[in-house]
Amino acid sequence: MDSDRARELLEVERSRIERALAALNEGPLEGDDRVEPGDESSEDLYQDEFNAGRSEDLHDQLAALERAEARLAAGTYGLSVESGEPIPDARLEAVPTAERTVDEQARYPRP
Repeated sequence: MDSDRARELLEVERSRIERALAALNEGPLEGDDRVEPGDESSEDLYQDEFNAGRSEDLHDQLAALERAEARLAAGTYGLSVESGEPIPDARLEAVPTAERTVDEQARYPRP
């Protein structure tokens, strides 16, 4: 994959992650000083926990994006971090932050 297309994919991915993070930060949470726990209008505790987990996942995605950007800058984007084998362009189109081939990912699942 050429570096211009890779850069474009990574920019779109960064925008998606940043929008999702911003959406999670809207409105008070259960622990917010403006909301009393148990108020009918307060954010449900389940939603708070869900949002916390989603935020952690999005930060993990952001870290993967930053690693992909570093590989692009180093000239190794599109090569497996495990074996150095090329990652097919179709995989990078679907998952721009892919660090391994599909076969390697199956053997070494994400921690």
